[in-house]
Amino acid sequence: MLLFIHHGSRHVFLAGITTNPTREWVAQVVRNVTAELRGAAIPAKYLLYDRDDTFAQGFDAMWESEGASIVRSPVRAPNENAAGERWVRIVRSECTDRFPIVNERYLGRVLVHDVRHYDGYRPHRGRAMQAPYCRSNATSSAPARITRIGRHEVRGRPVNEFHAA
Repeated sequence: MLLFIHHGSRHVFLAGITTNPTREWVAQVVRNVTAELRGAAIPAKYLLYDRDDTFAQGFDAMWESEGASIVRSPVRAPNENAAGERWVRIVRSECTDRFPIVNERYLGRVLVHDVRHYDGYRPHRGRAMQAPYCRSNATSSAPARITRIGRHEVRGRPVNEFHAA
C-alpha cells in the first residue's frame, strides 16, 4: 500500500495497492497523485518518506519537478512521520486486524471505506477536533452550539460516525 498524507489538512491520498511494488508502479502512482494534488490546488512543498529501496532516483525527480523538497526520514525514527504512522496503526486496529483480507481487491475496498471515514468523520487534535473534510460549521470562527448528536453505525466495523443532528 502506498499512501500520502497532507499534513496540513490530514487528508489521506490512497495511491495504490500491490503485492509487488516495482519502480515502474511507484512512478505511475506518483503521476496519478501529483495530478490529483494539482486538481485539488494543494501545493506539494515537502515530501517526507522512509528509506524503502522501491523509491528510486526518478521518484525524487518527479516530486522535485512538482516543487517539493525531499526529506528522507532517519533510520528507525517512526516519530519523524507521526501522522503516517498513526494512520497505519488506525487501519491495522480498525480494519486489517478484524477482517480476513483475502486479496488486493478486497483490501482496496476496505481501505477506500476507511479513508472516507478518516477524512470525513474522524476528529484530529491538530485540526481543533475537526475531520479533514468536516461537514460541520468549519468556516465559522466560533464553534456552533450542538444540541443533538446523531450516530451512524458503520456495518461490520468497531467505529461509529457522529454528526451534529
